[in-house]
Amino acid sequence: MRIIGLTGGIAAGKSTVSKRWAELGGIVVDADRLARDAVAPGSPGLAQVAERFGHSVIAADGSLDRPALGAIVFSDPAARKDLEAITHPEVWRLAQRAFDAAEAADPDAVVVYDVPLLAEARGSRPLRFDAVVVVDAPAAQRIERLVEHRAMERDEAERRVAAQASDADRLALADHVVDATGTLDQTIRSADEVWSRITS
Repeated sequence: MRIIGLTGGIAAGKSTVSKRWAELGGIVVDADRLARDAVAPGSPGLAQVAERFGHSVIAADGSLDRPALGAIVFSDPAARKDLEAITHPEVWRLAQRAFDAAEAADPDAVVVYDVPLLAEARGSRPLRFDAVVVVDAPAAQRIERLVEHRAMERDEAERRVAAQASDADRLALADHVVDATGTLDQTIRSADEVWSRITS
């Protein structure tokens, strides 16, 4: 089994690449989905979040109120670090469990670990990847995409991008880069080229 770490800043096009690689036979493990599982109703992770941030971040149905929590952590770097200290270890535990299941099902599997915060969390995770792939589009372009395609206010888009690792920090981890600065078709062609290199 090979494990490919796939990362990229918000609105870079990582989900497009992840979906394409699933079509090409990759087994995708989605860190965002694991992060939701880590703070699911009744989980120890959610209890820790409520203890740290208060019950104002818990919705009436007992689930995490993500907008309320986001408003706190995207405006306060210390709060964001506290949240990451709660969620990252649990996400990594769930990821390892998914990797083990993929290997048990197919020892020759190529697992794509789709993880947006790889650069941010590298200090708290053992990075045992066979390759790290960065989907790259510059910060200014990603801000425009958030405003245009996700109807996000510009100041909020700028905050979201600034809250993540810099383009340089992310690229410093890359064994391969998918160029996502062009059209969707161009991004997919770049993704196909990288997939061919890492699976040959």
